[in-house]
Amino acid sequence: MSWRTRRLAGRLVHSALILALATVFLFPLLWVLNTSLAHEGDVYQVPPSFIPGWDWENYTRAWEAAPWPRYFGNTFFIAGCVSALSMLTSLMAGFAFAVMRFRGKAPAFGLVLSVLMIPQTVLLIPNFLLASNLGLLDTYTIQILPWIATAFGIYLVRQAFEKVPGELFEAAEIDGAGPVRMLFSIGAPLVVPSLAIVGLNSFLGSWNSLIWPYIFTSSDEKRPIEVGLQLFYGAEGTDWTGLSAAVVFTTVPLILIYLFAQRYFISDDFGVHGAVRG
Repeated sequence: MSWRTRRLAGRLVHSALILALATVFLFPLLWVLNTSLAHEGDVYQVPPSFIPGWDWENYTRAWEAAPWPRYFGNTFFIAGCVSALSMLTSLMAGFAFAVMRFRGKAPAFGLVLSVLMIPQTVLLIPNFLLASNLGLLDTYTIQILPWIATAFGIYLVRQAFEKVPGELFEAAEIDGAGPVRMLFSIGAPLVVPSLAIVGLNSFLGSWNSLIWPYIFTSSDEKRPIEVGLQLFYGAEGTDWTGLSAAVVFTTVPLILIYLFAQRYFISDDFGVHGAVRG
């Protein structure tokens, strides 16, 4: 076998493996899309049919089942606020833990990381009582405020700042720059990929949140999309075609946002080496 033949065979095997993995990961989405276009009686068909029934009435019925424009507006507002504020707090805390010098920095950082070991479900009842006493139930505030800072985001940005050469900040300090200017003018542009990950992770977490808004809200005026999807579950069974149709049109914005944000994930070691050489 010649070298070119072996190389071609290797590429074919590589492409086949990628296609197989892509099929595995995309299969759930394709199955939901297929169910959203199926006729009601075809959902329970055995063996299942992989050919769509092209019943677009499912989308009309799903859209009319809930106040989706309101749900979309609430979700974008809540997730957007959570994403922006979590990036800001992660940036400031990560910069402080990585660059600034102050007493008790190591124990404070350890305390932040300890939050990752606490299951959020055990805090639901205390948080509900606290929110009730503060009059925050069924508000946007209770869906935003508890999630504006994340231990994961602080850790990720802190690790990104650890890779930035200290000479950059030392030179800025000699030139008279204060901590705020060093943070936003020098530090922030160098950790954009990490901030993008924090922002996207926070946005997706808020978008997909169900238990928290389901418990802490009670009206459609404040509830997000995930709570609206529960309308398709009932005592008489689940409307699988309507639910699948709703899942499809509520997932499309997430896909578009991810495609837009993924370009920030590719970095050249944050571009700091060229900055130091300059």
